[in-house]
Amino acid sequence: MIEILRQRRTIRKYLPEKIEPEKIRILQEAALRSPSSKNINPWKFLFVDEEPLIGKLALCKPHGAKPLESAALAVVVCADETLNDTWVEDCSIASILLQLTAQSLGLGSCWIQVRNRQQTESCTAEEYLQQLLGIPAHFRVLSIISVGYPAQQRTGRPAEELEWEKISTNRF
Repeated sequence: MIEILRQRRTIRKYLPEKIEPEKIRILQEAALRSPSSKNINPWKFLFVDEEPLIGKLALCKPHGAKPLESAALAVVVCADETLNDTWVEDCSIASILLQLTAQSLGLGSCWIQVRNRQQTESCTAEEYLQQLLGIPAHFRVLSIISVGYPAQQRTGRPAEELEWEKISTNRF
């Protein structure tokens, strides 16, 4: 696992290649195996692989959604907020597990933040996605994870470049 963390970097450009169904199935399994508070599993994952629809997802906000334009897959991570007040945390864990699983499969990924972002002055990114994808109002959208074969190679940061000063032992 540490090797996956050492190698993982955000990928914003993807090759025009489809992702094999077996790999998509593994990503789906990883999402469903995500831990959640009290094992409530409030989340829902929308796996979008239709190119025109992914293009519309890329319009959910004016900045930061560009990686979707070349992605072969977009995973919309949302949750029923009426089930658990820790839906943000549960969806965050699922989002990063999707990214780490993608890395382990030779795929790249990028977290696209949706919660608390605007699509236009009068419409949130979340409202746009709810309307576009038929997501009920009580389901909140945290993120979209773009996934695809990397069109760019990025190496992980060397250990000596990590911010070790942010680690304390026993006291702040």
